[in-house]
Amino acid sequence: MIHVERIVCNMLQENCWVVSDASNECVIIDCGVFYPEERQALVTYIRSHGLTPRHLLCTHGHVDHNFGIDTVNAEWGLLPEVHEGDADFMATLSEQAVQFIGQPLSGTMPAVGKWLGDGDEVTFGTHTLHVIHTPGHSRGSVCFHIADENLLLSGDTLFQRSIGRTDLHGGSMMQIIQSLRLLAQLPDETLILPGHGPSTTMGDELRTNPFLDR
Repeated sequence: MIHVERIVCNMLQENCWVVSDASNECVIIDCGVFYPEERQALVTYIRSHGLTPRHLLCTHGHVDHNFGIDTVNAEWGLLPEVHEGDADFMATLSEQAVQFIGQPLSGTMPAVGKWLGDGDEVTFGTHTLHVIHTPGHSRGSVCFHIADENLLLSGDTLFQRSIGRTDLHGGSMMQIIQSLRLLAQLPDETLILPGHGPSTTMGDELRTNPFLDR
């Protein structure tokens, strides 16, 4: 059994997820904590629950999903893990910040520790996350699937009744539609935890999301 904690953070209301299990190991996914109180909330939650972070995972390289990777690196020594298709974004996080929020990042961001590929497995505790490459929002967008828990962390590929934008650098409507068709093969009961907004299920999205079909 797993536990999922969400921290809604930064000026773009991004979802940072902490996923843990009974072993007290956890993974941090899309660490967009920006303001000091958000960074402290993440550290306090993990420490107060006695968790040991094993991986710092990124569904993609946009800066709103990575504002807080320096805090995780400073606290636990973890380096971000991301698909190589977003190497250019990870190398230009401060420049992205100027574009998105009008100011550069104040600190030095850690280098990427591992490049993820489609089909890779990421383990923590007694659970395994499967990497699904889902380009479209960006070239390196991925989702993380925990099959035995029917759980999908979808980043900015799939939202409740919507999808990620495709008009930014590296985006492609054709690719995201192909990625969505792949995700639609997951069971209806799959719980979807997106990069922004409320959680949903695959069944609900197949019924209500105009971009999704099976």
